[in-house]
Amino acid sequence: MYPFAKYLLILCDGGGSNSSRHYIFKEDLKKLAMTIGIDIRIAHYPPYCSKWNPIEHKMFPYVSKAIRGANITSIKMLGKHIKRTKTKTGLKVDVVISRKTYNSGRKVQDGFKKDMPIEFDEYLPKWNYVAKHHH
Repeated sequence: MYPFAKYLLILCDGGGSNSSRHYIFKEDLKKLAMTIGIDIRIAHYPPYCSKWNPIEHKMFPYVSKAIRGANITSIKMLGKHIKRTKTKTGLKVDVVISRKTYNSGRKVQDGFKKDMPIEFDEYLPKWNYVAKHHH
């Protein structure tokens, strides 16, 4: 959608598989940056601060309203209900259900931690960094 973008900014919660502490997440980010050919800037919300994520306030309440009282019997059914989410001001939600299987217990490649090709910011480096698209 944005062919002239110089970088991609991703706001991430602090937990789960995209945790700021996980090296496998950083390794996958580096691979993605190299694949798409632009830098990826990551800004993690500190622990217990994801409530400041704009998606939490602008979308999730309406998704909850759209599925309230629904008899969810499958992922497909859940997607159908979530897709009904809309607001008077024009919010619409599209749903894509991924069938991909994610392997658990993956390990970072040897040497990644030592030679980590991630540029950490001077300010709050634990939560703010860039995966460069080149070596």
